Amino acid sequence: MSSYSQAMDKFTKSATAFMENVHHLTQARAAYEEAMQASTAMRASLDAGDQALRSLMKQLQEAVNLHIGEPATERKRPEAIRVEAESKANGESTGGDKAVA
Repeated sequence: MSSYSQAMDKFTKSATAFMENVHHLTQARAAYEEAMQASTAMRASLDAGDQALRSLMKQLQEAVNLHIGEPATERKRPEAIRVEAESKANGESTGGDKAVA
């Protein structure tokens, strides 16, 4: 009978202590669900960003390939520009315009 009383006492104390702290389990479950939802949203956002970057990189590669694949004779040469305005702004007098190609 003594062992039964001790076991019942131990059970009662343990069950009471557990019930006092069971709200922590509920809070932990709610926090876990919130974290999982945030993680899913972040992952979706990152995946969309990655896809946009891949698409942009593909477009850039295609543009570069088109430009490089073009024969040199078909490429438009850069036009000469005048640097007169810059020289006058710096207070330089060169006696004429300079053409830079």
